[in-house]
Amino acid sequence: MEILIKALQLILSLSILVVLHELGHFLPAKFFKTKVEKFYLFFDPWFSLVKKKIGDTEYGIGWLPLGGYVKISGMIDESMDKEQMKKPAESWEFRAKPAWQRLIIMVGGVVVNLLLGVFIYSMTLYTYGDKYLANNDLNDGIWCVDKLSGDLGFLSGDKILSVDGENVERFSSILEKMLGAKQVTLDRKGEVITIDIPDNFIERLIENEKSMLFYPRIPAITSSFIENSNAQQAGLKIKDQIISINSVEIKYNDEMASVLSRYCDSVVNVTVLREGKEISLATKVSSDGTIGYYPALLSLNQLEDYGIYKMTSATYSFFGSFPAGLNKAVNKLGGYIDQFKLILNPDSGAYKGVGGFGAIGSLFPAQWDWERFWNLTAFLSLMLAFLNILPIPALDGGHVVFLLYEIVVGKPAPEKFMESAQVVGMLILLALVVYANGNDIMKLF
Repeated sequence: MEILIKALQLILSLSILVVLHELGHFLPAKFFKTKVEKFYLFFDPWFSLVKKKIGDTEYGIGWLPLGGYVKISGMIDESMDKEQMKKPAESWEFRAKPAWQRLIIMVGGVVVNLLLGVFIYSMTLYTYGDKYLANNDLNDGIWCVDKLSGDLGFLSGDKILSVDGENVERFSSILEKMLGAKQVTLDRKGEVITIDIPDNFIERLIENEKSMLFYPRIPAITSSFIENSNAQQAGLKIKDQIISINSVEIKYNDEMASVLSRYCDSVVNVTVLREGKEISLATKVSSDGTIGYYPALLSLNQLEDYGIYKMTSATYSFFGSFPAGLNKAVNKLGGYIDQFKLILNPDSGAYKGVGGFGAIGSLFPAQWDWERFWNLTAFLSLMLAFLNILPIPALDGGHVVFLLYEIVVGKPAPEKFMESAQVVGMLILLALVVYANGNDIMKLF
């Protein structure tokens, strides 16, 4: 069911983005009296699921959910309609229009995606506000949740001060800031320490099973037990909060290991908080220094409810949400471009993390959450805008390059050259799609 919910969110999100992107081409084409032969959600090789012709345009839904398209008459595109291109240009064809009109038609989709990203972010901020855990509010530092964070030199309790000399406002953005960074400065029990980030950090992060590194420190609240564990036999229950062991105060779960390691193969007195009451239980510690429970990985809102952290929140008026939405969109797009640059650097190993529809789908929550859905849709809209404007033939950016050449030189590029470039561009895109989705499949094994 979780996979189905993720898939439905992905399909709905991409459908919205594709339709509006193609509408960005469609509307200026119609405005400049250019014939649009087809307007399709999804691709329709051989057949379509639904189609209806209204005026000169056939509207439909294809069966291959990999995007969508508009077919504009007299344009060298993925249809490769060479027969039409051999005929003299008609006044209603794309190729008969002035270069500046064709340029507007081609950038229309990208402009719509950029504006859509800003608009959605603005509306989510207006509707839900902005709530986050400020990095400065982690008074007791971070919790290192896996081996990689320790291998890099981090310890639970470290306070992150800056990444490459830049202060980090939000805890959630620390890991993102570390991608491509050289150094992290932290406070360790009052001592300022600098940790160097290795060049292959991203590659190691991709290969890491958890890919989290650290999390806000959480209380030792039980979520489940190893079958027939010492904790279970002693009477611990789910949702019990361990607050002390042999009178040693336990504030965070990461403190458990060091305390229990002192009492291997011994019996300890564990004090838990259960429904507001303190209960003492005698529990045996195994030879490896554990009692056999799994901690609850609480959400930030739950941590706030427990009084561990206080979230920073902001609300926006309708008109006040737009500059905030624009700022958020700029920051998100800038971060994505930085990550894209890392993919192009083989030394970073970031290319190994390139994913397809499976990776995108995994970003959506397992339960329907409209706030997260719209925030992800906004981000995907910005991502789609950036990828489409890349100067690759078969993408909008490729067409823009040819049009700019025509404007500067005063004549269009040779049709044969553009046709060949279109084929090359389509092969490049096909290879990227196969590679990205192949990575998704390989991660399953």
